[in-house]
Amino acid sequence: MKELYQKYKGLLFKLAYQLTGSVTDAEDVVHDVFLKIVDVPPEKLAEPKAYLCKMVTNRCRDLHKSARRKREQYYGEWLPEPLHSMNDDALDAVVRDDLLSYAMLVLLERLSPTERVVFVLREALGFDYPEIAELVEKSEVNCRKLFSRANAKMGITAEQLVHSEGVTPELVHDFLNALKQGNLNQILSILDQEVVLVADGGGKVPAVVEPISTRELVAQFLLGPFRQASTIDGVHIEVIRMNGQPAFIVRSGEGIQTVGIFHVEKNQIRSIYIVRNPDKLKHAGE
Repeated sequence: MKELYQKYKGLLFKLAYQLTGSVTDAEDVVHDVFLKIVDVPPEKLAEPKAYLCKMVTNRCRDLHKSARRKREQYYGEWLPEPLHSMNDDALDAVVRDDLLSYAMLVLLERLSPTERVVFVLREALGFDYPEIAELVEKSEVNCRKLFSRANAKMGITAEQLVHSEGVTPELVHDFLNALKQGNLNQILSILDQEVVLVADGGGKVPAVVEPISTRELVAQFLLGPFRQASTIDGVHIEVIRMNGQPAFIVRSGEGIQTVGIFHVEKNQIRSIYIVRNPDKLKHAGE
């Protein structure tokens, strides 16, 4: 059992995290699965990878039903829980780093549970269609259709999946410095004209309830708080890695208050995700 845990825990965590958008739920799912397989007959574990992935998938589907109801009553925008990249054992099974990106997790929220499972198994974990068909108990033809439908819902082409653009630390530093200095022209030059900012406070801390669009409005919204934060004793703005990419955190003596993650297209910031709900910052780093 220990050998199975060491070999597959990273893969199972990644699968559960991408299916739930929650670090906490993913950890609980993996824990529950390994508790349950203690009573599984050895002959059923002849193909442990497939069996464990199926258990994780089924458990995440159960969670998805209750999560949907909670999100319908959620105050403001719901964003996935950021994952601090120091959690190396959670990332050791990554086949496509860009599929662990935060922007991809946001897009996955558009999918039905089955579409999400098929997409993650195929693109993030590199499963073949026969393997996926067995796991979700559908035909290969149906799985291919589900995958195509998932791409359409997320607005992603095959070429975009292959050529995902990363965020550089330099871009994040330049943007934060421009905000601290109040350099409006530089801020606008880094933001895409159609940039969208989404914030998640969960009704527990102040955060905008509706997304903010266009670079002028986003710049105006960010300028005041960032310049103010840079002048308050005990408040620090740092660049760290979240979900495998550079991001920023706002830290005070009470801990991390805010995580900000960017999605970049053509070397400009296209989306900004601000997570402030304290329940979602527990795994944002120490």
